[in-house]
Amino acid sequence: MPGDRSDLYAVLGLSSRATQEEIRRAYRTVMRQNHPDTRPLGDPHDNTAANLALQQAIAAYTVLADPASRARYDLHTTAQRTSTPIGIRTALPRPPGWTDEPPILAGPVRWHRSR
Repeated sequence: MPGDRSDLYAVLGLSSRATQEEIRRAYRTVMRQNHPDTRPLGDPHDNTAANLALQQAIAAYTVLADPASRARYDLHTTAQRTSTPIGIRTALPRPPGWTDEPPILAGPVRWHRSR
């Protein structure tokens, strides 16, 4: 996947002018490539990278799929880009309320016998 991981559009391999349909398609593609059920068995390091890509794609889609949160994200990142002096590279700040935790945490399902 291209570029800077702090840019949600780059996580999905899109430009900031992408339509909602393009965002949905890119998200589904990344999910198919990195989902544990569809990727081949292999090196644990590859699994770690795929898990990270999966979490980043989920976080990016959570923000970009909702038009209101996408507008807030675009406004926030545009304001930050215009206030940074030319030639100085900094990490993009996170929108308010953004955390490094994935939006959904799910573990293995454990079935217990009922008594």
